[in-house]
Amino acid sequence: MNARALDGRHALVTGAGRGIGAAIAAALAARGARLTLLGRSAASLQETAQRLPERAANCIASCDVSDEQQVAQAVATARAALGPIDILVNNAGRACSAPLLQTDLATWRSLLDVNLTGVFLCTRACLPDMLERGFGRIVNVASIAGLTGRPYISAYCASKHGVIGLTRALARELAPRDITVNAVCPGYTDTDIVRDAVTHIRAKTGRSEDEALAALAAGNPQRRLITPEEVANAVLWLCLPGTQSVTGQSIAVDGGEVM
Repeated sequence: MNARALDGRHALVTGAGRGIGAAIAAALAARGARLTLLGRSAASLQETAQRLPERAANCIASCDVSDEQQVAQAVATARAALGPIDILVNNAGRACSAPLLQTDLATWRSLLDVNLTGVFLCTRACLPDMLERGFGRIVNVASIAGLTGRPYISAYCASKHGVIGLTRALARELAPRDITVNAVCPGYTDTDIVRDAVTHIRAKTGRSEDEALAALAAGNPQRRLITPEEVANAVLWLCLPGTQSVTGQSIAVDGGEVM
């Protein structure tokens, strides 16, 4: 595959300051894409930008994806800096765990606002560029929790199921316009979110760090955490030439956990 297969393409990645988002940005930049890095922390985004290839043109836009006005401003900034947006990766998200009866309305709304409404707002802001150019690639980072039910994360599951439903509906709507819409669904991935989950498990159960990590990895038949780079490779593939017939799909990156 051409090492510069994404030359001339402007890709906007949300939640690009760390973890999966930073890995996705690096993978796209390595194939020649111009990058807009979007997230809450300008400092984290700058760290990601500094790790990109020297030739990579990039734009940094601080933004809360659940805020309509901030999203509109961030996308306008990106467009002014690097031109129309060809690729959108909706990666920003948050997670928390609690039994349903301990999940308050604020937590419920917060997860849906970031994980689902954020995808809606960013997609709506970027889509006019894709429609005008007759080309677009939208990849939503969901979760295996969007493919199956999981105890103690009902709000997170609901938000990620919503992302997959939105992905499927939009894929049908945009198929005639050479705009593909897909979801990538990681299992437990070695990121700050999982490290926070380990801390929570240790506090609640008294298990060691290794025992907590093993508990999270146990559902994966490969008995390990997914790496951010593995998720990034799946996202990259969906953005490369030759995948224009792949749309409306929810691709699990989970070692065979959900089949």
